[in-house]
Amino acid sequence: MVSIQNLHFAYRRRPVFSGLDLVLQPGHIYGLLGRNGTGKSTLLHNIAGYLFPQQGQIEAFGFTPRKRLPAFLGKLFHVPEDFQLPDISLAQWINHTAPFYPGFDQQQFEHYTREFAIPTFNGLRELSYGQQKKVLISLALATNAPLLLLDEPTNGLDIHSKSQFRKVIAGALDDEKCILISTHQVKDLENLIDHLMILEDGKILFHQPMSRIAETLLFKLTFDPEEEAQALYSESSLKGHALILSNHDREDSRPDLEMLYKAVLLNSKTINALFP
Repeated sequence: MVSIQNLHFAYRRRPVFSGLDLVLQPGHIYGLLGRNGTGKSTLLHNIAGYLFPQQGQIEAFGFTPRKRLPAFLGKLFHVPEDFQLPDISLAQWINHTAPFYPGFDQQQFEHYTREFAIPTFNGLRELSYGQQKKVLISLALATNAPLLLLDEPTNGLDIHSKSQFRKVIAGALDDEKCILISTHQVKDLENLIDHLMILEDGKILFHQPMSRIAETLLFKLTFDPEEEAQALYSESSLKGHALILSNHDREDSRPDLEMLYKAVLLNSKTINALFP
């Protein structure tokens, strides 16, 4: 669905990407993790065609994003981290926006606004920031665009709304859609994504499906100093030592994305060597 080859991009004298390669397939929810300023938003903007590579190629559905052709734009919806909705009613906004998306479904949109408990009779500017964010996410899903780019979508959402977000995103995925979620709020993506990517210094340091992570790595809480000595990564807590170990015996454990993220930043070569 999306193919990026040898991407080079820089803001004047500040390089962001130098030879980045990435392939995204339909039927998956990708989580893109990284610190602020590592290029997560820049990558999404290049895929959407807002920014242009200085070198390399990006293709999505066979289109070149930088050309911004209507057939391409109708297949993509981007929810940016920073946005400003117009000072009109929700109904007016939908009437103006929906025609650009051939797959838009009004009933789906109304379903999502009910799920998010959004007051639909208010003007858009009368809604809180969190409510506006949920309106934008509702529209993104209701367009049925096969490629959704969500940049820090849980910023501004309370705990209950974050749970609702995970529920509606998981329910919206099908074999024809690809959802890319960029965030530094690692915990917000647990139990949602099926592929994890970690971006650092303009490079994809780690890119694996969650199923392989669960098979290859063991996440464990222990007081055993011998196990701690064998750990790929460890953290101390009141409950003991939280460890990431090589899962030689294929034990069941629940991946801790926050721990894995920190482990990859500290020692990406050792972690990646376990994933031939």
